[in-house]
Amino acid sequence: MLRASLEDAAVQNNPHTTLITATAPVSPDTHGGRTKCLQRLVRLDLPVPRTVGLSFEAVYRIARGEMPDMALLLSPFEQGELLCVRPSSGDPDWGGPSAILNIGMNNARFDDFAQRLGKETAASLYARFVHSYSLRVARLDPDVFDEIGVEGEASLNAALRAYEEETDEPFPQDPAVQLAEVLRSMARAWDGTSARLLRQGKGAPADAGLGLVVQSMALGFGEGECGSGVLQLIDRETGLEQLTGRYLSQSQGRDALEGGSKALFLERDARGPSLEELAPDAFRSLIEIAQLMRLKLREEMQVEFVIENGRVHILDGVRVSRTSRAAVRSVVRLAEDKIITRQEALLRVPPSALNELLHRQVDRSVSNDLIGRGVAASPGAATGKVVFTAADAQAAAARGESCVLVRRETSPEDIRGMHAAKAVLTERGGMTSHAAVIGRGIGLPCVVGATEMRFQMRKKLLTVSDGRTFKEGDVITVDGTHGEVLSGSVPMLEATLDDAFQTLLSWADDERDIGIRANADTPADAQTAKMFLAQGIGLCRTEHMFFEDDRLTVMREMIFAESSEDRSAALKRLLPVQRADFTELFRTMAGLPVCLRLLDPPLHEFLPSDHAGHRALAEALDIPLSDVTRRVEALSEYNPMLGMRGVRLGIKVPEIYDMQVRAIFEAAISVTTPEMPIVPEIMIPLVSAKREVELVKMRVDIVAAAVRAETGVDFDYKLGVMVETPRAALRAEDIAESTSFLSFGTNDLTQMTYGLSRDDAGRFMSEYVAQGVFAEDPFHTLDVDGVGELLILGAKRGRMARPGLTLSMCGEHGGNPESIAFCRAAGFDYVSCSPFRVPVARLAAAQLAILDKLG
Repeated sequence: MLRASLEDAAVQNNPHTTLITATAPVSPDTHGGRTKCLQRLVRLDLPVPRTVGLSFEAVYRIARGEMPDMALLLSPFEQGELLCVRPSSGDPDWGGPSAILNIGMNNARFDDFAQRLGKETAASLYARFVHSYSLRVARLDPDVFDEIGVEGEASLNAALRAYEEETDEPFPQDPAVQLAEVLRSMARAWDGTSARLLRQGKGAPADAGLGLVVQSMALGFGEGECGSGVLQLIDRETGLEQLTGRYLSQSQGRDALEGGSKALFLERDARGPSLEELAPDAFRSLIEIAQLMRLKLREEMQVEFVIENGRVHILDGVRVSRTSRAAVRSVVRLAEDKIITRQEALLRVPPSALNELLHRQVDRSVSNDLIGRGVAASPGAATGKVVFTAADAQAAAARGESCVLVRRETSPEDIRGMHAAKAVLTERGGMTSHAAVIGRGIGLPCVVGATEMRFQMRKKLLTVSDGRTFKEGDVITVDGTHGEVLSGSVPMLEATLDDAFQTLLSWADDERDIGIRANADTPADAQTAKMFLAQGIGLCRTEHMFFEDDRLTVMREMIFAESSEDRSAALKRLLPVQRADFTELFRTMAGLPVCLRLLDPPLHEFLPSDHAGHRALAEALDIPLSDVTRRVEALSEYNPMLGMRGVRLGIKVPEIYDMQVRAIFEAAISVTTPEMPIVPEIMIPLVSAKREVELVKMRVDIVAAAVRAETGVDFDYKLGVMVETPRAALRAEDIAESTSFLSFGTNDLTQMTYGLSRDDAGRFMSEYVAQGVFAEDPFHTLDVDGVGELLILGAKRGRMARPGLTLSMCGEHGGNPESIAFCRAAGFDYVSCSPFRVPVARLAAAQLAILDKLG
C-alpha cells in the first residue's frame, strides 16, 4: 500500500519525490540529468536497482529544513536494504556533492552480513560508511579519522568510538535518520557559497538546481562471481573504439571502483585476470548493454555496474567524459552509424573546443607550477627559453633552440622575432593588441596583459608575484589557451587534425550560409588559410611585408627622401618584392578572392625607437645622425593611432599607394589564366570622408590605366573601404557610391567608439567586467548595443546607395561565434578572421544556420 501511495502521489500531485519508473514525471529540468538517464535505462528494461528521485524543488526545501516524508520515501525499498544517494545536477559538468554509499548500515545489519560474508568483510563495509558519514555528513575533524583505517573489525570499533567521542552520542542506527541527515548534508553542500561559485565557474546559472537519487545498493558480495566496475566502448582521450574500464572482484573491495593498482582488467590481459575470464556471461551481457545504451541514448556512455553472484546490475550510465578530440571523433562516428544526424553531430561540439585540436595544449591532468596570468590572447601552448628581444629570438632559432619572446608590448619591428619564437608573453595589451592579432594569425601561443608579473627589460629579468625571478635562458611555458604562464617544461597534448575533424568541418560547410575568409598577411599565412578551407582572404595587411631586413632599409630610405621623385625612386626598388609577394599570394589562393589593405600604420613605426637604432640607421643610409634624429622627431605624433596613417598617409604621400596598386595589378596579370581569373580587392584604410575615397580612387584608376596600356592586358578589380571610424559608418551612404564593398574593421571601430586604447585596456578590463561595467571585453566579444549599432547603420546606409554592396567584418571579432551570429542577422556576406580561427568560425556559422532552421 505504501509503495502504491508513493507512486500515486508522485504521478498525481507530488512529483518532487518520485519512484523512477518508465512513466514517472521526471525531466532533466526538474530532477537533473542522472535521474532522467536512470529512467531511460529503466525504459530499456535494464537491471537498474530500485531508485527514487528527489526533484530540484525537494532538495531546495531540504536545504531549508523542510524534510520529505521519510517513511514514504523509504517505502519502495526492502526492510534492511542498504542505500546510496547520488547527485543529479542539470549538467554533469556542474558537479555536485559526492555520492554516499551503504546508508542503512548499523549494528543489526553488521550482524546479518557477518553471518553471510564473514566478520572482516562486514566490518569493512560498516567502517567505510561510518568514516564517510562522520566526515561528510557530521562534518567531524578529518584528522581524527585519518589515523583510523577502514578495513576489519578493529577499524570499525575505533571509528564508532571516535564518532561517539566527537559528537557525545552513539552512531545513529535508524536508517531513516541516517538517510535524512545524508540528504540534508548534500542539499546544504550544493547551496553553499563555495560550491555555487565553483559551478558558476563551469558555466552553471546562479540558480542551478540539484536533484538527488536514492538507490538500492547492489553490493557485489556473494558466493558466486561478484565485483564492481565501469565500462565504456571508446577511449576518452582519443575517441577511438576501444573497450576501457576496470573491474574489481569482491576480494578487492567496493571503494576502488575507478581502478586502483589492484584493479582487474575487463578483457584478457597478461597483466592479470579479467572479467572476461571470471564471468564470461556477465562480460558479454555488459557489452550488449553498453551497445544498446549507445544506440538508444544516442551517446557514448560509461556504464557503472555491479556483478552479484554472476548477475549484472546497472547502477548508472553517464556520458563518457572525454577530451575535445575524442568528442569530435565520437560524434562523427555516431552520425556515420546513423545514430544521430549530421546536424546533431555539429551541434554537439562547442566551436571553442576545436582549439584543442588545432594547437598543442598543456596537459591539465598534471599539476604544474603557475607563475603568472594574463589575457589568453592566442590559443595553444609552447615551452622555451626566455629571450627579451626579437634579435635574440632569431638567434635562438638559428641555433635550433626553442624560445619565448618576452616584451612589454610588441610592435611591427618584432614580427621576425615572433616568427622565430615558440610563444610570446607581454606585460601590456589586450585581445586586439599587436601581439594578440599577430599571434592568432600565425598560430603562435600568446599571453598578453600579464600585469602581475614585473618585466625588467634592461636587466633582462622577469619577476613573478612570489618573488622568484626568471632570467634570460630560463625555461618557461606559455599557455595561450588559458592565459597562464608556467615554470619550466610541462607535459603537452599534441594537435590532432584527423579525418574526423575534416569530416565534421565538411558537414559544417554544407550547412552554413555566411562566408568565412581569413586575415592573412603573407603567403605563409595564406597557405594556412587555404589548409583550413577559408573562402578567400578578407584582410591582408600589406605593411607586414615591409619589415624584412632588406625591405625595411629601402622603406626607410623612402621616408627620408626629400622629394616626390626621390620617394618614387626608393619605392621603385620595393615594387618588385611587393609584386612578388602579391603574386605568390594570388597563386596560393588559386582564384579565391583576396582583399588587400593598402598601407595603414604611421611611418614612425618603420623607424627605430632608441638611440642605438638611430645610429645604425644613420650608418646604413650614410647620413648624419642629426638628420635621423630630426626626421624621427618630425614624424612623431602625440597620438599616432589617430594621426597621419591609413588613407591620410595615402593622400599625403600618394607615391606609396601608387606603388602598391601597381604591384597588385601586375601580380594579378601574371597569375591570371582563363581558368583562374584574378580580381583583386583593394581596400582603403581609416576612411572617414567620401572625398578621401574619391582622391584615392582617382589615383588607383590612373595606375590601372597605365598598367593596361603598358601590358596590353585588360583586368578587373574592386575598390572598397575598411570602415573603422564611427564617421565612416554614419556616412556609409556617401562613401558607398565610390566603392564595391565595405569591410568593418571592428578592432579600431571598437577602440574609437569607446575611446579605449586596445593596447592598454587590458590593464583594467578584467575589473570592469567583474564589476559589471561591461558584460564582456568589447575587444573580445562584439558590443552589439554600441559598436553593433554602427555596423547596422553602416550596412543599411551603404546598401541604400548600392543595393549589391558586399558587406563583411574583418576585425578579430570575425572568429567569435556571437559576432558571427550578429553578422548573419545583419545580412553580411562574410566574416574574416585569423587563419587558425577559420575552423572555429566555420563550425559556429553552421550551428547558427542549423538552429535557425530548427526555429
